[in-house]
Amino acid sequence: MTTSTAPPFDLITIGRVGIDLYPTRNGVHLDEAELFGKSVGGSPTNVAIAAARHGRRSAVITRTGDDAFGRYIRRQLMGFGVDPRFVEVVPELLTPLTFCEIFPPDDFPLTFYREPKAPDLEISPAELPLDDIRSAAIYWSTTTGLSEEPSRAAHHAAWAARGRRGHTVLDLDYRPMFWDSAAAARDEIATALEGVTIAVGNIDECEVAVGERDPHRAADALLDRGLELAVVKRGPHGVLAKTRDETIESPSFPVQVVNGLGAGDGFGGALCHGLLAGWTLERTIAFANVAGAIVASRRECSTAMPTTAEVEQLGRGSAEPELAAEAERARDEGAAGAS
Repeated sequence: MTTSTAPPFDLITIGRVGIDLYPTRNGVHLDEAELFGKSVGGSPTNVAIAAARHGRRSAVITRTGDDAFGRYIRRQLMGFGVDPRFVEVVPELLTPLTFCEIFPPDDFPLTFYREPKAPDLEISPAELPLDDIRSAAIYWSTTTGLSEEPSRAAHHAAWAARGRRGHTVLDLDYRPMFWDSAAAARDEIATALEGVTIAVGNIDECEVAVGERDPHRAADALLDRGLELAVVKRGPHGVLAKTRDETIESPSFPVQVVNGLGAGDGFGGALCHGLLAGWTLERTIAFANVAGAIVASRRECSTAMPTTAEVEQLGRGSAEPELAAEAERARDEGAAGAS
C-alpha cells in the first residue's frame, strides 16, 4: 500500500467497522421495533472518531463491502474528520450490520451480522501502510482483529514493524461470539501483549486476557508482561490506571445512562488525547472518564463522541443545562456512568 509524505498521524486504529442500527424507541426488542436509525460503528473506528473530535489527526485501517453502507461509512468518516485513505473494499463481502437494543441503564444486547466473514478480518500483512503505522504517535488495535486470519497475521506484522514503540495500544475488547472459546482468545492475547505497551479493558476482558478479576492483580499481571500502562475499567467503580511507578484510581462520572455501548470508545479517544497532550495520568484518566460518561448519556456511539470543550465544560460542573441536570439526577439516584 502506498504511504503518504504528510506529517505522521496522531492516531491510527485498525479493525472493526460496520453499521449500527438502533430502534428509534428504547425498551423494545428487535422483533417489536418498526423504525431504526443508522450510524457508523465498530470499536476501533469509534476510537478514531472520538480522537478526531478532540482535534487529533486520526485514521482507521479497515475494510468494507462494495455496497451502499461502505460508501456511507467513508462519507461519514470524512465528515467526522477521520482520514479514510486506509479504508478499502472487499468486493465479495458485505459491510457488517450490528443491531443494538436499548434497555437503560445497563442492558444493551447486540446482534452481529458478520457472516460469512466481515471484510475487516480480510486485512492482510501485504496491504498494511507500515510507514504510517511506524510513525503514528499512537497505534490502537483490538482483540477482535486476532480472531481470524489474515487479520491476525496483519496485526502481528504491524506490531513487528512498530517495534513496541511507546503508545502501542491493545484494547482487550473481547467479544465471545467472535471466538471458539475464551481459552483461544487468551492464547492469542498472550502473544499480542508481547508487542504492545498499553492495554485497556474492563474486568471481564482482563479475566480473559490474564485470568484475573481483581483490578489491581489484573493490572499487575499486564505490567508483568512488559507493558508500560494498564487501564482497567471498573464500570460504576471508575477506572484503575497503573504503571510501574504510579497508581491512579479515578471515580466514574455520574450521568443518566441512555446507551452505554459507546462509552468505552469515547473513553479510548479521550485517553489518546490526554496521552498526546502529555498530561499527567491522573488528569488523562479523569478526562477520559467524563468523555465516556457523556457518550453513555447519548443515544448513538459515533455521533455521540464529545468535543474537548464539552468534556472540560461538564468536568468543571458548568455544562449545558440539560447535561448538568442529567448529572445531578444521576448523583441523586446513585446511578453510575459507564467507563
